[in-house]
Amino acid sequence: MTAVAAMLALSGCGASFLVGRSEAKEIAQINVSSPELREGEPLPREYSCEGTQGSPPLRWSSEPLPQAKSIAIVVDSHTQSESGVQWVLYNIPATTTELGPGAAENPPDGSSQARVTSGKVGYQPPCARGVSYRFTVYTLSAKVQAKEGAPLPEILREIADKTIARGRLTAVNIE
Repeated sequence: MTAVAAMLALSGCGASFLVGRSEAKEIAQINVSSPELREGEPLPREYSCEGTQGSPPLRWSSEPLPQAKSIAIVVDSHTQSESGVQWVLYNIPATTTELGPGAAENPPDGSSQARVTSGKVGYQPPCARGVSYRFTVYTLSAKVQAKEGAPLPEILREIADKTIARGRLTAVNIE
C-alpha cells in the first residue's frame, strides 16, 4: 500500500511535497466534468458497489497540446489512514475527449486497464462511505509502455513521468 500511496503522490494524486523540486514541471490544466457526477457531491449509488452501472461517464477538455500522445484516467481514494486505486485506464487515444458509462467494460481501442488495489483489472466500484473519490484525467506525452500485467506502481510511475496536463473531479462520499 505504501508504494501505491507514493505513486499517487508522484502522479499528482497526493501530497506534492514528495516530488523533489528538480522534478517539477509545468503541467497544463484539464477541465473534467460528467453528466452524472458533480464536484464535491456524493458519487451516485449506481456507480458504487451497490449499483450496476460500472464506471461513470467522464468528459474532459484542455488547450490543444500538440505533444499529447495519449490519455490516462486514475480513480483513487485517499484518507489519512488509507489509500486505494479503483481504476486505471491508460493509452486512451489522445483525440478522445469523453467516455460513456461502463467504459471499463468496453474500453477505447488501443487502451489498457491496470490491476488495481483490489488485485482485479478494471473499474472496481467504490464501497467505502465517508471517503472522497478522485477521477483524475491525465494527458501524456507518450504512451505507457508497461507490459501487460505490470505492477500498479510501475504503471502509475509511467503516467506521472509522462504527464503534461492534469484535471480532476472529486466525488465526496456515496449517495
